[in-house]
Amino acid sequence: MATSIGSLDSCKPTNNNVGCPPQNGTASVHDSHPPSTIASSDATLGRHLARRLVEIGVQDVFSVPGDFNLTLLDHLIAEPGLKNIGCCNELNAGYAADGYARARGVGACVVTFTVGGLSVLNAIAGAYSENLPVICIVGGPNTNDYGTNRILHHTIGLADFSQELRCFQTVTCFQAVVNNLEDAHEQIDTAISTALKESKPVYISISCNLPGIPHSTFSREPIKFAISPRMTNKMGLEVAVEAAAAFLNKAVKPVMVGGPKLRVAKAHEAFVTAQDVSTMIRCEQKSIIFLINNGGYTIEVEIHDGPYNVIKNWNYTGLVDAIHNGEGNCWTTKVRTEEELTEAIATATGEKKDCLCFIEVIVHKDDTSKELLEWGSRVSSANSRLPNPQ
Repeated sequence: MATSIGSLDSCKPTNNNVGCPPQNGTASVHDSHPPSTIASSDATLGRHLARRLVEIGVQDVFSVPGDFNLTLLDHLIAEPGLKNIGCCNELNAGYAADGYARARGVGACVVTFTVGGLSVLNAIAGAYSENLPVICIVGGPNTNDYGTNRILHHTIGLADFSQELRCFQTVTCFQAVVNNLEDAHEQIDTAISTALKESKPVYISISCNLPGIPHSTFSREPIKFAISPRMTNKMGLEVAVEAAAAFLNKAVKPVMVGGPKLRVAKAHEAFVTAQDVSTMIRCEQKSIIFLINNGGYTIEVEIHDGPYNVIKNWNYTGLVDAIHNGEGNCWTTKVRTEEELTEAIATATGEKKDCLCFIEVIVHKDDTSKELLEWGSRVSSANSRLPNPQ
């Protein structure tokens, strides 16, 4: 992770190319046409940031207003290609940007200093763990307040303005504190390109008195980021697939769990196109799908049971019937006993062998493995230890 604070600690690229390549790509800069000149009234930090967001695919920015970010919001909403979505609280804004990044590839939220930044922090931490490029923009203190030992409102009552920054350093891949215009252009571009390159959130704090001030560095359209196509190592991929297949074939109870790296590798569609029931039916798959329904969070039940571990169940077989909708070959059933399960398997492998078969197996909430029961007991004992004598 890197931090850039004003002109004191700028993070500069190792060459003149500003880009956002994937992990094993290279960056380049498109400059086939001279950038057009921007009117001085629009040559501001706020408008530059807005244009950058639009350029990378952000059309909606999720925000909660506060006095430190109001001028910045004025300049963001002045950008025709950017729509401001006002949220009820900062955590909602952060999770909205998280969801937007999942759907669109990158998201952005705007909050105010400390009271807003600390509120949105949990959503940004989630985006970090899920490898989501979320641009978290915070309206920061006036540049004249830095170093004055003043205590500002909406803070925790300390004159140290770095508390929010220190919190974000652990859950973002780059942090920029923009409190002067000379290197604001570089800091913003570096932060955004790093988010795209690393597929992680970044933190950008912008002093509240800077967004509307024209500056020569914002007088031209920003040079576009360029991403080189990601090249696959075919030989390495083949070896990896063979190793994975061998590992699964040796497993007694194989289970595949998709993690956040699927999104970074742009492989989520391939992993899902395996679970998509409607596509299976359309493609005339003859798979047998078992859904084990234990009615709740069994792993939590074995640690500490309570009514909060029970979930509202769906009619899962009815859901598959709705997806089927009378088109293609599909058969569903719900079983509650061992005899019914044996009969269902016989039907799926016999009379309905030309169908996609979906079998929902209803089991008791405590019907689990010996290993999970033992693990739950150990965790329960560990969690309930009494405090040591003082």
